[in-house]
Amino acid sequence: MKPVKVISFGEILLRLSPQWEQHNAALYIGGAEANVAAALAKWGTSVAYISRMPDNGIAHEVEQQLQHLGVTTDRMIRGGDRIGIYYLEQGKDLKNAGVVYDRKYSSFSQLQPGTVDWDSLLGDAEWFHWSALTPALNEDTAIICKEVLEAATRKGLFISTDLNYRSRLWQYGKQPFAVMPELVAYCDLVMGNIWAAHTMLDTNLNTVALEANSREVYLQQAHEVALEITEKFPRCKQVAFTYRFSHAPTHNLYYATWYDNGTLSVSKQYETSEVVDRVGSGDSFMAGLIHARLSGMDAQETISFAAAAAWSKLFLKGDFNLTDKADILKLI
Repeated sequence: MKPVKVISFGEILLRLSPQWEQHNAALYIGGAEANVAAALAKWGTSVAYISRMPDNGIAHEVEQQLQHLGVTTDRMIRGGDRIGIYYLEQGKDLKNAGVVYDRKYSSFSQLQPGTVDWDSLLGDAEWFHWSALTPALNEDTAIICKEVLEAATRKGLFISTDLNYRSRLWQYGKQPFAVMPELVAYCDLVMGNIWAAHTMLDTNLNTVALEANSREVYLQQAHEVALEITEKFPRCKQVAFTYRFSHAPTHNLYYATWYDNGTLSVSKQYETSEVVDRVGSGDSFMAGLIHARLSGMDAQETISFAAAAAWSKLFLKGDFNLTDKADILKLI
C-alpha cells in the first residue's frame, strides 16, 4: 500500500442531477468522505479513500477518476453488485425535500462486520476521517464503524468525524442519539453544527435564545455546545461548527467556528446570491480543517482556511471541490 497521511472512509456514491426543463441529467461522483479525499488530494495532502465497490465497468471508471485526482485507492474493498445513487436537482441542498436516495443493496451498505482486517488497511496513516452517514445506513455499518474506530485508536491515529444528519437515512429503527455517542467517544475532532449535535449527541440547545436569530447568540451557542461536547467526550479537544443560512435558491450567508481547548475562533462572514452547487460545501470545510491542521496552521488560520474552502465549493458544479489552494487563500 502507498503511504498516506489521511484515510477517509465511507460510501462512494453517484449523483444524478435532473434538469427537467432540458430533459437531461448530469452525473457526478460523490459521497461525503470521497469529497473530503478529493479536496485533500487537490491541496497536496496525501490521502487514501476506503469504500466498498463492485467489480464492474462503472466502478472501475469511478476508481480511475479518483486516482486521476490524486486520491490513493489501493485499500479499496471489493464486492457487491452496485454503487449507491442519489438524485438531487442542481443547486439544491442535501437537506432539501427533493433528495431521493437509491442506496439499498449497494456494495458498501452490504459490508459485513468481522470481514475486514482494519489494522492492515489503516497502515501507518496519521489521520482517520469518517462521518455520521455510515452508521445511518443500517445496524451492520454502525458496527463496522466501531470496528474501524477501535482499530484506528489501537494504531494511534487522530480521528475526526462529521455529524452529517440526513433524516431520510436513519430508517432502521434506531435514532442517531442511540448510536452516535458511542462512536464519537473515539474522536479527537468533531465537526458539524449546533442542531446536528443536538440531534445526534443529545447536547443542549437554547431554542428560546436562538429565536433572536442573531450572530451573537449563534456564536455563544457554538461555544456552549462545543464545551459540552468536550466534557461529554474527554478524548475530543476540538469542535468545529458551520452556520449556513439561505433566503433564496441561490443565496447563502456563511461563517464558522473553531473551538480548541477552551478558545473559540471565528471565520469571517461570507454572503452571495450566486450559489451554483451546495453539495460538498461541508465536506470541503472538513477537508480544510484536516489540511490546515496537518499543515501546522494556528487556530485562526485553521478556521479561516476551512471556511474559505467551504465557501469556494458553492461556485463549482459537482460534489468535489477542485479549487486551487492559492485561490482559497485569496478568499481569506
